[in-house]
Amino acid sequence: MESRTKRRLGPAELDALLRRSLGAGVVSSAELSDGFANAVWRLTLDDGREVVLKLSPPPELEQLRYERNLLRAEAMVYRTGSLPGPELLHAGFDDPVLGGDHLILSVLDGTAWNRAGEVPDGPLWHQVGAHLARLHAVTGETYGYPHAGLTGRTWREAFPAMVGAVLSDAGRHAVPLPVPAAAVAAAVEAAAEVLEEVTTPRLVHFDVWPGNVFVSLEGGPRVQAIIDHERAFWGDPLADFVTPTIFGELAEDDPIVAGYREAGGVVPFDDGARVRMALYRIYLDLILLVESGPRQYPEEEYAPIRDGAVADLARALDVVSAR
Repeated sequence: MESRTKRRLGPAELDALLRRSLGAGVVSSAELSDGFANAVWRLTLDDGREVVLKLSPPPELEQLRYERNLLRAEAMVYRTGSLPGPELLHAGFDDPVLGGDHLILSVLDGTAWNRAGEVPDGPLWHQVGAHLARLHAVTGETYGYPHAGLTGRTWREAFPAMVGAVLSDAGRHAVPLPVPAAAVAAAVEAAAEVLEEVTTPRLVHFDVWPGNVFVSLEGGPRVQAIIDHERAFWGDPLADFVTPTIFGELAEDDPIVAGYREAGGVVPFDDGARVRMALYRIYLDLILLVESGPRQYPEEEYAPIRDGAVADLARALDVVSAR
């Protein structure tokens, strides 16, 4: 999607960046436009390698609070080796010429799931569930977004702060919300007791949807990679079931739940879990609504996302308020 956060680099700038980072020049380049925030290119280098370059937004562009140092969070996830994906070839922070951060990754030979045509959903979601169980086995020392300086000693402390940061971003970027920010904050705080059920900070991707899942179709559909770890935080694994079921509800018979449980993960469906899921839907809906401010999405492309987030926010607030 078109976004004001995506930087435009010419051939000479791309060549110079790759020479600084990998010591190889660029023979050809093609921009990959599926993403929402970072600029991404597929590059052929003069040493024969093909790589993917991800470049952060301009350093001077004000983004959402949680988006500070997004690519540093993504590099951290790649380095854990907890998910299948490309090889992280280089991570460059505070580039001396361009400013900002960039990652260089190996090229995947699979296909993004949302571009793979008619593929049976069940087996792939089952595999995604198993991969998420392995990701959630990675534990941390604090909750929230360490790379963005948005953390807490407990999940009950960190999560309301994360919500509060997005609500503050809405004010800074003059993004109208369908519900007053104070009402959303009050609803989250009133239900915050359920967050005490989370006692270990676990690595959460928080952006698993078919566009971020690469698949191989040879010999039956197989998950090759889960990519784009930019929204990753330390918190409640249950939050990772929000984006796979975006604007909907997680059901106990969903294939992603079966795959997760077979890999050793625990997915509760009690009242506390139901309220926690609603809280995480509120958080995602707010992000989808507020990020339109700094990114300035084209209206025609963004309208379905905005409308879905508005409707889902109302439903999730009803669940939280009825607790």
